[in-house]
Amino acid sequence: MEAKAKAKYIRVSPRKARQVVDLVKGKKVEEALNLLHFLKKAACRPVEKTLRSAVANALSAENSSKLDAEDLVVKGAYVDEGPTTKRLQPRAMGRATRIRHRTSHITIIVGTKKEDDL
Repeated sequence: MEAKAKAKYIRVSPRKARQVVDLVKGKKVEEALNLLHFLKKAACRPVEKTLRSAVANALSAENSSKLDAEDLVVKGAYVDEGPTTKRLQPRAMGRATRIRHRTSHITIIVGTKKEDDL
């Protein structure tokens, strides 16, 4: 059984969020939460929040009899690129430079690790 959580339009660049998400893939949920809590990266907070949401979805009332919190593993985690907000910054001699504020869509899938998956 698997559960999924998505966080959309997160104001962190996808490249930086992927660095954090790659550290979490395949780890037990408790280990992943400890790692995210103490890592000093800006993308850790939204990834941790999304992971907690996925765990809550897995342990919800309809799935509670099938899953246990200690058995949950991060089965999949990926970051997609969201829309980019474009702004202009004035520069010297009447010129302008484009500034791109990138956003991310973070998806995390948690489930139990079975003998079949090994």
